[in-house]
Amino acid sequence: MRLSEVKYQETVIITKILGHGSFRRRISEMGFVKGNEVKVIKSAPFRDPIEFKILGYNISLRKSEAELIEVVPITEFDTSKNGSYEGVITRKIQFENHPERSKTINIALVGNPNCGKTTLFNYISNSKEKVGNYSGVTVDIKKAVLKAKGYTFNFFDLPGTYSLTAYSNEEIFVREFIYEQTPDIVINVIDSTNIERSLFLTTQLIDMDLRLVCALNMYDELERKKIQFNYKEISKLLGIPFMPTISSKGIGLDSLVEKAIDVFEGREETMRHVHINYGKNLEDSIRKIREKVKENKPVTDKISSRFIALKLLEKDPHIQELLESYSNFSEINSTTQREIKRIESFYSEQSETVVTDAKYAFINGALKETFKNPQQQQKSGSEKIDDVLTHRIWGLPIFAGILFVMFFVTFNLGAYPMEWIDMGVSALGNFISGIMPEGMLKDLITDGIISGAGSVLVFLPNILILFFFISLLEESGYMARAAFIMDKIMHRFGLHGRSFIPLVMAFGCNVPAILATRSMRNRGNRLLTMLIVPFMSCSARLPVYILIISAFFSKYQALILVGIYAVGVAFAFLTAQILNKTVFKNKETPFVMELPSYHLPTFRNIVYHMWDKTKHYLKKIGTVILLGVIIIWALGYFPRETGQTEQFKTQLNTIENNSGLNDAQKEQLIYNAEREMEADRLVNSYLGRIGQWIEPVMRPLGFDWKMSISLVAGLPAKEIVVSTMGVLYQSNADESTVNLQHKLQDEVHSSGRLKGEKVFTTSAALSFLVFILLYFPCIGVVATIKNEAGSWKWAAFVIFYTTVLAWITAFFVYNIANLFL
Repeated sequence: MRLSEVKYQETVIITKILGHGSFRRRISEMGFVKGNEVKVIKSAPFRDPIEFKILGYNISLRKSEAELIEVVPITEFDTSKNGSYEGVITRKIQFENHPERSKTINIALVGNPNCGKTTLFNYISNSKEKVGNYSGVTVDIKKAVLKAKGYTFNFFDLPGTYSLTAYSNEEIFVREFIYEQTPDIVINVIDSTNIERSLFLTTQLIDMDLRLVCALNMYDELERKKIQFNYKEISKLLGIPFMPTISSKGIGLDSLVEKAIDVFEGREETMRHVHINYGKNLEDSIRKIREKVKENKPVTDKISSRFIALKLLEKDPHIQELLESYSNFSEINSTTQREIKRIESFYSEQSETVVTDAKYAFINGALKETFKNPQQQQKSGSEKIDDVLTHRIWGLPIFAGILFVMFFVTFNLGAYPMEWIDMGVSALGNFISGIMPEGMLKDLITDGIISGAGSVLVFLPNILILFFFISLLEESGYMARAAFIMDKIMHRFGLHGRSFIPLVMAFGCNVPAILATRSMRNRGNRLLTMLIVPFMSCSARLPVYILIISAFFSKYQALILVGIYAVGVAFAFLTAQILNKTVFKNKETPFVMELPSYHLPTFRNIVYHMWDKTKHYLKKIGTVILLGVIIIWALGYFPRETGQTEQFKTQLNTIENNSGLNDAQKEQLIYNAEREMEADRLVNSYLGRIGQWIEPVMRPLGFDWKMSISLVAGLPAKEIVVSTMGVLYQSNADESTVNLQHKLQDEVHSSGRLKGEKVFTTSAALSFLVFILLYFPCIGVVATIKNEAGSWKWAAFVIFYTTVLAWITAFFVYNIANLFL
């Protein structure tokens, strides 16, 4: 019987894993090995993928992948054929003690995704790294320095990984960091509620002969679930100290640091050097391969020969590449192939599966007397919540409702602090204008810097609210459920369910979303997701949307905003489908994803997350945007003299010297003349000339030269579109009484056949929104795509494709809207 055929809520025993390559290796490491129980929970709203429970945690597989797992009912499984527990082999060697004068300790934090490793890192180092409750948040190595107890600690937060197999970028990062940087201590952060699965990584760290300390994180969850775990006994067995911690509250972290010091100084009584006994057959093969590997001192000085031997038996390609340059590689390779053949013949199973089975046999044996879970068969709290949130019928509407509320609150609640900041910016501009003498410097500060940068600053509350919601979804664990719900739809467009996480992150910022694609195993999936990320409306576009929607669609603001985001998603899926049928063929990869337990987000982590984004946004305003504003202002300010300047000056003198006019009439005529003079100067400025040069290309979309210039100015960062408009449109009106939205509403064509008519019609506003949505992503996104894809080819494709698509779509929107509006 296949796992895909098992009815919901039934429990069966795994007997064999079919398939080949990365799929077989990955699910084996996740606990899908012979003899383990697996329970079928339910399917997603679209009946695929399916949620399973194994080793006390929940995981999702597609139906096609469950088809590759053979199972039998519990009553039919012969336990005598299951793996045996061989214990450990104690080595009579000592770790080298560090000299007393050394007071710097390098500590690497290693653990599974969702184990609370980065939360521990943040708390212990008082850092502010982003924390998220799903795989792929930590996609690079983070460092923090802490001075305490007379020592300097260098903490390295390594990417979350389930194993040290060369299967994903995270695993390669972790493995290479450990054997290249050789940290003094490795703290293995373990999820206390998923000990059996978490210990698989621990066994690999033991194979590497490292100084280990295990942090039993989220220990309060273990106690709440009444799980009994004798961590002191397993500490003695493995020769590794296990320390209970609750990183979200900072509990147990001081003791963890003290234990790391004891291990570093050689004072820890529990610490001893052990090897896991994998049984006579495997141990014989390991010994024979090690004898050949040990002849290469340069590599064994950094990497344990035992670890290398095990990885060679697992057919690890990166380890094979590492050894290729050594003189006796042919001997190592021939010995390895001979032992693999012997092992596979003896066990009638792939050698990598035999090693994995042996590790889980050891884990099961070690936990037999030390771990008791009386509530193992009961439905967990997370499963009860999932009965509603991932329900086959209600799951999708609830998800859609959550997204709608997120955008509705972002728009409406953010309107109040927006207004306060806008008033503050105007007051500051008026104050500076009142105390400074007339001249270019005053114009730069008031009309350029304050007005331009201020017009972007007012949207900070909206950015904060949006990231608040994204942080809640990430930390609570719901983001993984969103991927579970959406996988069927995304799979139809050639995307992986994991793609959904970067795509949702892209609503905040496209750059970290592109970086988050590193958690995807297949390069084709990574590239495809990268290329469609720019269609997800990042927070930088939000100020433009709010400005235009508030000005021209006051009755249906939330609906229009959600519609814009939906159009972006639609174009992303359409692009994915096209690329999947043409460029990225045959890139099918398994959907193996953990569904972590729900956690109540901590106020500390949410504040850290929001502050990180706020700091990034403010830094952007003070650097890229400020520079862009000054450049735009300068291009619009010079040259100061035009062909009609003298004519306007004569007109002003005539008005002032006209004795037949009263003061009020003179003031009005002078104001009108100054507006005409400023409009003429702006048209003839460098900025105006550039705008008029590109206007013919943009005119079919309903854009005048000012709108066109704003779009060009937005190439470095989309927020500059708003600040450019602030610079361009404020020169034609009294900024103390009319805000930017009103200026856009009042703007009319100054020449041509449309002279006197409104520039921003409803059709033009819609066209402008669509163009902003689709065209050229910011420079940061282009550079990130180039770096992550490893070639300018894909970055150039994104620039060309998005801009051409934006023009064509905006053209159709403008002309169709003219027919009906």
